[in-house]
Amino acid sequence: MLATGAVVGIAIAALVVGLIVGFFGARWFFKRQLEKNPPINEGMIRALYQSVGRKPSEADIQRTMAAVRRQQK
Repeated sequence: MLATGAVVGIAIAALVVGLIVGFFGARWFFKRQLEKNPPINEGMIRALYQSVGRKPSEADIQRTMAAVRRQQK
């Protein structure tokens, strides 16, 4: 039979390991979802420029997409 201190120690160790594994698992899943479904795309950027009354050039759109990608990293 295990002593109470050993049981508490095992429980705390299991909790810590679970938190670490959960953190890295959630981080990996979240990054994968962002790559599959980016929060903003070129169509959204065009709509944003047009909503403020400006016709965007392709260079404007590419520059904005590059800035979004830099922010995600």
